[in-house]
Amino acid sequence: MAQVPQRGISRAVPTRVERKDSPSVYRPNTAQFLLCASLVLALGACQQSEAPAPAESETVAPMPDAKPGLVGGDGRLVLPAVEGRPGVAYFVLHNGSARNVDIAAVHIDGVGRAEMHNTIGGSMKPVDAVPVEPGKDVTFAPGSLHVMAFDIDPALVPGGAAEMTLTFTGGDKLSMPIKIEAIGSGMQGMAGMDHEGSH
Repeated sequence: MAQVPQRGISRAVPTRVERKDSPSVYRPNTAQFLLCASLVLALGACQQSEAPAPAESETVAPMPDAKPGLVGGDGRLVLPAVEGRPGVAYFVLHNGSARNVDIAAVHIDGVGRAEMHNTIGGSMKPVDAVPVEPGKDVTFAPGSLHVMAFDIDPALVPGGAAEMTLTFTGGDKLSMPIKIEAIGSGMQGMAGMDHEGSH
């Protein structure tokens, strides 16, 4: 307290004393607060984006594969002379495995129905299955085994290609490309023969 003389009377006058040991308090302004808040939000977004997404569990049914040793080739589809009539397909299958296999069905892309037929005594009859012994070939050719192709898509034209899939007893499959040809290329030997069971 300082002594201030006034009319011969000493009076104590309070003085302002600042304490050097008092801690200072930092109060940020509004702009600094908004900047800090935006940095925190941005950091959180980065951490979420870097987190690995949980793997989705998918169940995929396995597709049947061809048995080892089966090789197909020389596939061709001969179109009919008149649209709407059936065509015919030929191919060769080699069985390089150690077991017998049976061709149970044939499918050709762009063909509504395909049936295996065999020429017997001048007549063509459908067959349910074609066996192939180990180490042997089976040939589908004019005048013997062949595949009748019904309801052919008009998009299949000579010079094009399609895919033929053979299904074997037990569910194994084998696909091969086939060339598309006009009737003059492979229908020799089929004229004058009747198809029994075809429709």
